[in-house]
Amino acid sequence: MSVVRTDARTGRLIRVVVSRTPASPAKPDPAVVATIEETARNLQVSPELVHSVIEVESNYNPYAISSKGAEGLMQLMPATARRFGVTNSFDARQNIEGGVRYLKFLKETFGDDRLAIAAYNAGEKAIERYGGVPPYPETVSYVAKVGEKYRQAKKTSESKSAAKIAQQKSDQGAAPANLAEPEQHHVTAYLDAEGRLHIATR
Repeated sequence: MSVVRTDARTGRLIRVVVSRTPASPAKPDPAVVATIEETARNLQVSPELVHSVIEVESNYNPYAISSKGAEGLMQLMPATARRFGVTNSFDARQNIEGGVRYLKFLKETFGDDRLAIAAYNAGEKAIERYGGVPPYPETVSYVAKVGEKYRQAKKTSESKSAAKIAQQKSDQGAAPANLAEPEQHHVTAYLDAEGRLHIATR
């Protein structure tokens, strides 16, 4: 895979060949994460799925270019980018929206996350031709990688949600200090020998 970078000396954009899968995942830009979450929510696609695809595709590099010409965070081929209204694949927001729209289309077309992931890599026609995940080594490996990251991401998300709910229940169950029961006082009254009323509390 190659990436586009700015040459510090000339200021021109240059293409540099890098490893397709870095040794460790990149730390995503918080703005990119926010865009992924917002776009996925708006288009009703699992944000965990989108994150998994991006991590395998570009490792969160918005300027990544594959040997086949796929570009940006979600590695959109030029034809796919045009199909989903992307005019600049290196614009993170456009790339994410185009990629998520494509994923949504694939999920609705094949009705299955695994087939949608396979189609994202190999194309829709390959899925139709083989009636499932095509036996291409690259696609089989891709489906396994994205699928594993997706499972891990969903598990982490579910654990966080459970912890949040437990915390909310704990907070609701704790009685605020100012709502403690007021101190109880007992009132007694009696008449003395001269008929006077006396009232006392204890």
